Amino acid sequence: MSVADDIKKNSSETFGTKWTVRDGQVVPSANDLKLKNDAVRFETATVLYADLDQSTDLVETKKWEFAGEVYKTFLYAASRLIRHHGGTIVSYDGDRVMGVFIGDRQRNEAVSCALKINYAVKNYVQAEKEKRWTGDFKIRHVIGIDTSEIRAARTGVRGDNDLVWIGTAANLAAKLTSLSADQPTWITKRVYDYLDGSQKLGSKGENIWKSWKWNQHNDEEIYSSTYWRQFS
Repeated sequence: MSVADDIKKNSSETFGTKWTVRDGQVVPSANDLKLKNDAVRFETATVLYADLDQSTDLVETKKWEFAGEVYKTFLYAASRLIRHHGGTIVSYDGDRVMGVFIGDRQRNEAVSCALKINYAVKNYVQAEKEKRWTGDFKIRHVIGIDTSEIRAARTGVRGDNDLVWIGTAANLAAKLTSLSADQPTWITKRVYDYLDGSQKLGSKGENIWKSWKWNQHNDEEIYSSTYWRQFS
């Protein structure tokens, strides 16, 4: 069968097959799903994208060894904290990582994770970089978080496939990372409304979030923060 025949056959079968959907209790791996129209549904899941800022400039203007070390240390810090807060890492995409959080406190855990990533980048990763490399390069990042109903499905070809996450949260969390790194953490109102006091207020009782209208998405209300949570 030719490549064209393969693609036409797959398209015909995919568009012509009814989906099998089951509710999920844990975040699945690719092997938990069939390549056919098979999906795991979560009534609510929270998606966190952590994205390294200015990565194009980094790889174009700096030594590859330096760029590689920035990539590795940023992604390790973000990934380690996603797992620490009960999230599941579901993909790496170049200079960013995607984590999925489920459970009763999924939004608070995702936001707490984001605030600690901000602390880690500025106080651990940047500090270690300055000990070993000269220059004034500042490691900057943007995190986007949204929550919604979401489904996971398996996509790709036999022997080389992964999960795709279908739902508002997956798309909008990723889009939020295109906003300014001057505000490292961006969340939707759907996330903000579920936060408890420890994730809304700073050490002096001040609200750590700033409200914006998201012009790129129908003036939706979103929130940003420059705050961090210290940890050791």
